[in-house]
Amino acid sequence: MKNAVNREIPDHLLGSDRQVYQGKYAKDGTYVQKASPRTRRHVKPEETKLCQSIREACERCGAHDGMTFSFHTEFRDGDYVASMVAKVLVEDMGLKDITVAATSLGQAQEVIADYIEAGKITGIQTSGVRGRVGEVISAGKLAQPAIIRSHGGRPRAVEAGEVQIDIAFLAAASADKYGNASGLGGKNNCGSMGFAIHDAYYADHTIIITDCLVDFPNLPASINAIDVDCVCLVDQIGDPSKISTKEARMTENPRELMMAENVAKVMAATPYFKDGFSFQTGVGGPSLAVTQFLEKDLRAKNIKMSFCLGGTSSAICHLQDQGLVDYILDTQDFDQGAIKHLASHPNHLEISLSEYANPANKGAYVNMLDFVVLSALEIDTDFNVNVVTGSDGVLRGAPGGHPDTAAGSKCCIIVTPLTRGRMATVCDLVVTVTTPGDCIDVLVTDYGIAVNPARPDLAESLTAAGIKHVPIQALRDKAYELVGQPDDLEFDDQVVAVVEARDGTILDVVKKVKPFSL
Repeated sequence: MKNAVNREIPDHLLGSDRQVYQGKYAKDGTYVQKASPRTRRHVKPEETKLCQSIREACERCGAHDGMTFSFHTEFRDGDYVASMVAKVLVEDMGLKDITVAATSLGQAQEVIADYIEAGKITGIQTSGVRGRVGEVISAGKLAQPAIIRSHGGRPRAVEAGEVQIDIAFLAAASADKYGNASGLGGKNNCGSMGFAIHDAYYADHTIIITDCLVDFPNLPASINAIDVDCVCLVDQIGDPSKISTKEARMTENPRELMMAENVAKVMAATPYFKDGFSFQTGVGGPSLAVTQFLEKDLRAKNIKMSFCLGGTSSAICHLQDQGLVDYILDTQDFDQGAIKHLASHPNHLEISLSEYANPANKGAYVNMLDFVVLSALEIDTDFNVNVVTGSDGVLRGAPGGHPDTAAGSKCCIIVTPLTRGRMATVCDLVVTVTTPGDCIDVLVTDYGIAVNPARPDLAESLTAAGIKHVPIQALRDKAYELVGQPDDLEFDDQVVAVVEARDGTILDVVKKVKPFSL
């Protein structure tokens, strides 16, 4: 069956509880049956929830074959906890048929690829897959198709009972012996624990893993003791210096800075650029760099932002320190400056992923966004965007909040170079649709700007401001002129991953590329 972005979805993936994507607002107004969180009662007074080891905590919480465990990845490439836990479950306890429900998977969790190949980990549900884990899944070595959800789709699925987390293992920079935990106040701080808050509430059991035990009560807490079963003290939960990965680092590339400056000009030309507007930028060199150019336009018009949303960089914090942003609503921190700023600024606030982007609640904050600036691996002439698979069809990216913010914002701007290496970024058809074209408004490249025909109002605004723009087909033609038109990829019939739209319908599937070898 074909869905609303013209992708063929295999019938065996569909059923009464699985439908094809029908449009960004197709599920608006429908009722959602929420799964009530289950909790193990702690009626008898206890002095401490401390365990001597992760294994002891796992045994107390009933770790078993066929279980689903989760963890958060605020430490990004510096995370130690996920691998630590996986080794205990698989190697120490000998468990099998395990599902990993992670906010993201990457270089720091590469041991999981070994367990997939060994047949111990059989399911993956995540908001992103990079590195060797993505390669192993793409090679068809996972027992069942991975499920890829956005940052908003993940809490929706958990609340709906589509994902039942048996044990959440949550890294905390500081915690007391009763389980009050925070991403601040320790020797290895990650800042916001927005990824973890929801899991702690809905998981059957929650285990806090920390390398800094502090006196009770560790308040204010990101994770409250009422949701925590056990606390484990380890030597080190992660390396904060690796939070600022290459994907989340501010660019110094002149071409990317030129594109970022043009994005700021596009924003300033729209009717939404006025006092009190709201803003988010995604991960990626040129998109993060937009904040550098906004300050001049804000001062020129004597306006400021009401709030900035989502992942937070030092550049956004700088704007707040200059009095140009009232509030920062923070799900994750991209660098050390943002982490320190969260600890010190009263209007820099931590929020959960459900508050941020869940389409099944009564008001995710993405619906209040005026602008979002996002990157792309590919974008096609229907404005569909791919941020999950490379041009070779291999899983190597993350939708994160990309589909959520694109759908919720008044103006979604994609910024990407026209080509990368010898591959065209603007193309006829993206390899995998991760954000539908009806959510994208403007494309900014190093060779020109295109406006979605569905937004003639924005095209008129840019023309009135003297900003040239062309049909997206012209940018595709230029890309093919520069690097040539790629040959079509060949795929096996095996589906290795299902890309869910944020509302839980099927947006696309990722098939095994042939031939494929690790």
